[in-house]
Amino acid sequence: MRTGTANLPLHGGRVPLWLASRMARLGRVIVEGLVLAYGRGEVLRRLADPFWFQALGCVMGMDWHSSGITTSVLGALKRGLAPVEHELGLHVCGGRGRHSRQTPAELLALGERRSLDAPALVRASRLVAKVDSAAVQDGFDLYLHGFVVTDDGHWTVVQQGMNPELRQARRYHWLWERAGSFVEEPHTAIDGQPGTAPILNLTDHGAAASRSKTVALAVSDPAAVVAQVERVLTMPSHHDVRAQNLDLRRMGAALHVAAKLGPASFPELLLTPRIGQRTLFALALVAEVVHGAPSRFSDPARFSFAHGGKDGHPFPVPLKIYDETLRVLRQAVDRAKLGQADKLAALARLDDQCRLAEAAARDKPLPASAASILAAVVAHEKRVSPALDGRVGGANRPRPRQLRLPL
Repeated sequence: MRTGTANLPLHGGRVPLWLASRMARLGRVIVEGLVLAYGRGEVLRRLADPFWFQALGCVMGMDWHSSGITTSVLGALKRGLAPVEHELGLHVCGGRGRHSRQTPAELLALGERRSLDAPALVRASRLVAKVDSAAVQDGFDLYLHGFVVTDDGHWTVVQQGMNPELRQARRYHWLWERAGSFVEEPHTAIDGQPGTAPILNLTDHGAAASRSKTVALAVSDPAAVVAQVERVLTMPSHHDVRAQNLDLRRMGAALHVAAKLGPASFPELLLTPRIGQRTLFALALVAEVVHGAPSRFSDPARFSFAHGGKDGHPFPVPLKIYDETLRVLRQAVDRAKLGQADKLAALARLDDQCRLAEAAARDKPLPASAASILAAVVAHEKRVSPALDGRVGGANRPRPRQLRLPL
């Protein structure tokens, strides 16, 4: 993959405690499922994919298109994985603001506990920050740095910069497999808004001659401009989720499987016979986050229909569905740890059924009423929100100050 861009509008507000605690629990159980199914290296590769990262934040109930997903997801993973980090061999360091400045100390302490080459990890952390603050000069000042590392010494970095004048954020993804010399196309992707300011990307392969002279050219010098991108994730400024923001066939397939096959077709997932179609629909979207191929995350907004969004878009977070999803996933992962993988396998089968339903509809034209059906789904979710303990939270607050990493 080459460099990609996306537009991430800045949002005010905060994550309320009732959602933050659930995000930590859901993040933990999803990561545990990924490790059991594919290994911890796959967790790093997923986090290094900006589309999957955005989808993860959406399925957790965060604002589907905003910059707040980055801080909230990394924070949830750091809190959620802390009790099991040594069991999983997966550690989340750093964070936003002052927490980003603690990354070197956290890596040194981790190196002592897990016999890792801590100086090399600290060097990687600082080089990544230096590249995205000096070698890529795009008008966005770094204020968040998350360093996720395994006991194998493999790592991924997710960091984010802010441009308050544009009210935009740009997220940068790194993966140890791609880092190489750190200065030649190391990113899995760069997320942000294209065309808003001159961009100087000295990590592009075409800038090798410039790198040989300096890695601190002025922003006003456009000699080495970022190359055309291959992967573009565009997060619009509008708050509501619209039909054009998601793949309606994929959405329809999950709805179809939940409604037509029903819970009785997946008895391994059930603790009680009362699990309903709505929970099965949410589980289908979570199952895709665990088992989906990279190409299936081109429309991350779709995953916000699992548990809504804290800002009320596409609908308030239905806590009863969220907690039921957590209950089923938690039991599936716990049973798999004991060698009883029936429930975890049922999640994979649920994902397979959705893909089969999608394939069956792929060659058929979308009905003219598709957008209206989506609107009806949103209207229904809002109508039943009180019965599902739907909540919206997070009052506006001032935007965070611009902070730079110590390099």
